[in-house]
Amino acid sequence: MADAATIELFHATNDAGSAAARQRVVERGLVEKIRFRNVFYPEVQADLTARGGKDTPAIWDGARLIEGRDAVLAFLDGMR
Repeated sequence: MADAATIELFHATNDAGSAAARQRVVERGLVEKIRFRNVFYPEVQADLTARGGKDTPAIWDGARLIEGRDAVLAFLDGMR
């Protein structure tokens, strides 16, 4: 996993999986370690697409993209 400063959570405000991921970030006290990226904005959607992503929620750890609610939640649960 890359440095925590590079971790990005791609999310959509109208997506239940994204809401669960945002909530998990808050519950686990990871707000300072995760950059929230709302795909509503075209430049953010372009960044997700450039990383090979299509779905939210998604985590970019600086080296790889993790997509889908369960995979993103598992990644977040593994963070310290």
